[in-house]
Amino acid sequence: MARPRKQTYTLEMYLRKNRKGDIDNNADVQRNFVWNNEQINELVVTVLTDDYIPPIILGEEENSKLHIVDGGCRTAALRKFREMNYKITSCIENSLISYMKKVIDENGNVTYEEAVFDIKNKTYEKLPEELKEKFDEYQIETVIHECCDGGKISKYIKRYNNHAAMNTDQKAFTYIDKFANRIRKILDGRFFVECSSYSEKDKTKGVVERVIVEAMMCMNHFDNWKTQAKAACKYLNDHATEEEFDMFADNLHRLENIVTEDIRNIFNKKDSFIFLTLFDRYTKLGIEDIRFAEFLREFNKNFRPVKRNEKGQLFDEIDKDLSTKDKQVIADKLDMLEDLMAEFLQIKESNSLQNSIELFIAENLNMDIESVQADMDLYNESLNGLLENTVKVDSKLRNEENRPSLLAMMVYSYKEDKDLDDWMSEYAKNNNTYFMDQKKNFLHLKQEFGRYCKEKEKSG
Repeated sequence: MARPRKQTYTLEMYLRKNRKGDIDNNADVQRNFVWNNEQINELVVTVLTDDYIPPIILGEEENSKLHIVDGGCRTAALRKFREMNYKITSCIENSLISYMKKVIDENGNVTYEEAVFDIKNKTYEKLPEELKEKFDEYQIETVIHECCDGGKISKYIKRYNNHAAMNTDQKAFTYIDKFANRIRKILDGRFFVECSSYSEKDKTKGVVERVIVEAMMCMNHFDNWKTQAKAACKYLNDHATEEEFDMFADNLHRLENIVTEDIRNIFNKKDSFIFLTLFDRYTKLGIEDIRFAEFLREFNKNFRPVKRNEKGQLFDEIDKDLSTKDKQVIADKLDMLEDLMAEFLQIKESNSLQNSIELFIAENLNMDIESVQADMDLYNESLNGLLENTVKVDSKLRNEENRPSLLAMMVYSYKEDKDLDDWMSEYAKNNNTYFMDQKKNFLHLKQEFGRYCKEKEKSG
């Protein structure tokens, strides 16, 4: 049997042959058009940016008529845009297309200059002539199986379409390319292999990758929580840091040493990110890790079956009327769990918070906890005075959640014998937000303060 031959058409010619029926897209066993707007948009962008489209597979009858074996949806999508007035939707990504614009001056001289065209909400007819030509002249590759009849065409359709399309979680993961390799390495660790209850199907369908993304969002960027996996991946790709992944990986290593068979069911595809966030908060208390495992054991046995919150709900009833990924649902679950944990550990909230801040300062400034505790009254009093003189009352920088990093900066100023007033006054004028991750926020503040001091030295 002869090998299939290759044939390249301009896109305009290929679509014309399809329109005339020379290249048929209606084989008896061919599936109906199933693409959504996002897929059509991306295909059009691929053509206009001259990127790669895999070859379209054709079957050729003895009479030379061609039938599309693989590539029917691509063909239909391109025809929708070229011939059926399809309008690129507003949700498209990367809608700005660069091209060389033809310019004719008053003397008839032709030059070309770089230009950009936004194809959002545009049809083919609304494209500049240069982009129309680029679309029409795109080289579309085909591979043609010769000497086909109806049976062979059906066989080839079955062969080339015998694959599973990406599901929502798998496709979402393609939007976190910056940290994808890091996430893959985390997935190979003991926690996701031995200390959790994901099925093999979960592991192959992208569910566990989604769990990591949700945990990272919940731990470090909850103010910007995204319900949809794709939006969360895109956000982390732009805003997450290697330091955040380092902290997450360290938390998982600590959990690997304490999670036993009787509590691994807690770390499932629905609730893992909640309990991973809870452990991240627990680590700030400075209590040995084994006590967290003891709490999980008590939660499974005695807390979970009992209605505990103000609404008289079980933990598993909080998401009864809303999505499990709803921001308020997540906040309510974490509030209940933190209250239960405080009750189990027999700690008072105020003392716990104070101990947490002192430990935070000691760890981030490489100090003895006793030394920090001895001067906490001084640090608190100094910070209150600094904020009173430099930061507006309604500024988010004054939020209680931001106090650990601000106190750490105050301690840092005492260690370095440097005054913060002028810098903080200037910083507060230009900033009204902070990172929820207080370690990240402290490092950011310290970096900004260092930059300010260097500039002041140069100018002085």
